[in-house]
Amino acid sequence: MTAQDPIKPAGEKPSVRMITVPADRAGQRLDNFLLGQLKGAPRSLVYKLVRSGQVRVNGGRAKAERKLEAGDEVRIPPVRLSDEGDKAGPPEAFMRRLEQAIVFEDARLLALNKPTGVASHGGSGISFGAIETLRALRPGQTLELVHRLDRDTSGLLIVAKKRSALSELQALLREDHGAGIRKRYLTLLAGRMPDGVMTVDAPLHVGLRQGGERHVQVNAIGKESISHFRVLERKGGHSYCEVRIETGRTHQIRVHAQHLGHPVAGDDKYGDPAVNKRLREQIGLKRLFLHAASLEFALDDGKSPYVLNAPLADELVEALDRLK
Repeated sequence: MTAQDPIKPAGEKPSVRMITVPADRAGQRLDNFLLGQLKGAPRSLVYKLVRSGQVRVNGGRAKAERKLEAGDEVRIPPVRLSDEGDKAGPPEAFMRRLEQAIVFEDARLLALNKPTGVASHGGSGISFGAIETLRALRPGQTLELVHRLDRDTSGLLIVAKKRSALSELQALLREDHGAGIRKRYLTLLAGRMPDGVMTVDAPLHVGLRQGGERHVQVNAIGKESISHFRVLERKGGHSYCEVRIETGRTHQIRVHAQHLGHPVAGDDKYGDPAVNKRLREQIGLKRLFLHAASLEFALDDGKSPYVLNAPLADELVEALDRLK
């Protein structure tokens, strides 16, 4: 067993490695374990290696989602990063931008105020997402995504620095009806929402359009999804709202807002094209107006509370100020 990076620069011959899964990695998915071992490798390459059978667990083929156990032997094949046409790391300016977006950090976790347009992780034509860039900023550190945000959504993205924190946070995320982690978003919805809290309890189903694009719909065969919308302020005939979600489904707030008849401003997938065009021309809104503003949870069986906040992005503040 060797600890050196298996991705070799051109000119050096890579070799097969056999890695014994340590106790603090028990329960981790195979794909995430491999991403930690193959620093800088795109997620698409990891899945390709698993699908082709080049990665083995205890001598046998395994699926990407397999949960590893302490003592498992993982075969990692020789890999040349240059073979994938991905020689360079994240651009320096992008790395600095994400470093400046860190809003909280302690020994266990890191909180990023993710900018809009930045994917949570690489893949599907994206070389570097937030997690790959943070790993490039912190070589040698163990960093794992706790959850994900849509690429166009800005705000809090939590990264675990310890396996124990990752396991505890993911357990909180699985708790029924969001009891473990309280999530609060800020959004601008098209049109005038009524007073009070509007709760949407509508199951969501993820489908694929031609070309593989994900499209989510309210559908009885979907997964339970619950969102609570509350108007904070009405501006220019539209509604600036806070949203608290009890579940974390793909595109949940965007599809539930559409279901209410008040889609998220600037939403090119589920929104109103005419409203989006008008807001772009009138107040310069060129992005999705959806921001993950705060997360509240407690680690150590409730003994260590966290209240994390990410300020609204400047361009959203300016857009609101222009809305009369």
